[in-house]
Amino acid sequence: MSQSVPLPADNVLFEHAACGLMLTDPDGSILRVNTTLCRWLGYQADELRGRLRLQDLLPIGGKVFHQTNCVPLLQMQGSVAEVQFDLLHRDGSRLPMLLNIVRRRHGGQLLDELAIFMATDRRSYERELLLARKAAEAALEARLGAEAQLLQSNQKLQMADRRKDEFLATLAHELRNPLAPMSNVLEVLKLQGPHAPSQDWSVRVLERQLQQLTHLVDDLMEVSRITQGRMALRRQPVDLAAIVHLALEDARGMLQNAGHTLDVELPPEAVIVDADATRLTQVIANLLNNAAKYTPRGGHIWLGLQCCGHEAVVSVRDTGIGIPKESLAAIFEMFSQLTPALERSQGGLGIGLALVRGLVALHGGSISAASEGVGQGSEFTVRLPLAQAPLQSAEDTPPATGVQGLRILVVDDNVDAAESLKMVLELLGHEARTAHNGTSGLQLAEEFAPQVALLDIGLPDVSGYEMARRLRQPSWGKNIFLIAATGWGQESDKQLAREAGFDGHLTKPIDLEQLEALLLQIKH
Repeated sequence: MSQSVPLPADNVLFEHAACGLMLTDPDGSILRVNTTLCRWLGYQADELRGRLRLQDLLPIGGKVFHQTNCVPLLQMQGSVAEVQFDLLHRDGSRLPMLLNIVRRRHGGQLLDELAIFMATDRRSYERELLLARKAAEAALEARLGAEAQLLQSNQKLQMADRRKDEFLATLAHELRNPLAPMSNVLEVLKLQGPHAPSQDWSVRVLERQLQQLTHLVDDLMEVSRITQGRMALRRQPVDLAAIVHLALEDARGMLQNAGHTLDVELPPEAVIVDADATRLTQVIANLLNNAAKYTPRGGHIWLGLQCCGHEAVVSVRDTGIGIPKESLAAIFEMFSQLTPALERSQGGLGIGLALVRGLVALHGGSISAASEGVGQGSEFTVRLPLAQAPLQSAEDTPPATGVQGLRILVVDDNVDAAESLKMVLELLGHEARTAHNGTSGLQLAEEFAPQVALLDIGLPDVSGYEMARRLRQPSWGKNIFLIAATGWGQESDKQLAREAGFDGHLTKPIDLEQLEALLLQIKH
């Protein structure tokens, strides 16, 4: 019989498989057994093959179980899976095994194929598999927990960042309120005529310091708008040389006070960019002020403008304190300062360069900083794309002349701001009245019949927007020239003012030239 049993095509695989392999006929006679199983049981293959049956390797209980369970299953379904038996070792000891039996037809003869595994190895493997699965599940839970914690941390950081932006915007707005009366009082002092030399000096000091404080507040407001994505540019083709001249005018006071030498190099041809002239003036003026601030007295500053390919390049170089190499990468970050503020004589909020970077990015440009190190000066380079459209010539306009004799109503709950602005207007030749809430302002407007009304938006009883709407309702109020005077100066605020019926919008502290320009629009 054994000669008619087909052998596996690969005898090496059969003999040295990791599990025990056995071939029997349906009555259990062993026809073939591999080396692995022989080694486990302590037999030679010839001692098993053709001499013993599978049942001979089973203890009594195993024989009964095999006869009553396995034989019927093999007859009905042709297979038995994962059944545990103890197989007898040659020395009589028992070895726990797992048997898988499949009955197949080989050349017209039914044979049973057995794959046998050490149950102890299998259990150990299953335990290891279970432990590995638990470890994987624990690692997955830990990763999911870490991701959830990271998400929560990111959400907290985003919330903190939003609150920071909101705080900066609110802080800038609130700082404008005390700035307004200070600016008005300064204008009163200037308009009152010649003073003693010491008084003139005091006025100039106040003007410089107030201008510096106003610039800081403006920077706070602007950087808040940029970080919140609320900055809108009014772009048109402009000559960068004209922007440079405007920036030089803005920075002239700081440069002169510090005794710096300034060299400016401009190209003979126009350098046209598509830009918001006001914002680019801020950029260059900020860089000049930065150079003046961080250059020891009597230093040297260079300002250059040139075309390079399809870009306009503005550079500001100085002989100042320089920038450490390790600080260059973070120099444009919000609140970035080279040393703690208390150790620096110049102070500053650390937002100027962040504002510059934001404004340049809004124009589709880039800015970089370079320095050889501390005490070696620094250079800032702005690159902007050149405009495709040519610069349009501006129409000649006659110089504006002042207007006098207007009846002007000022409504502001800040008494100092209202009364000081009233004094400024009276010194300019106007008749002015004040009110400190919306209700009294409406009553005074009906009595006074003003030609102009300057309204604060944040009034305690009714908002300036609502007051403007009420002033427009009666026939006597339809022709009043309404000007919103507020600490909020974003484009959305100006749009709200227009929708409420305002003719003009001024941001506190009120610029006297801008106010006079608005008053020139009024027809007597």
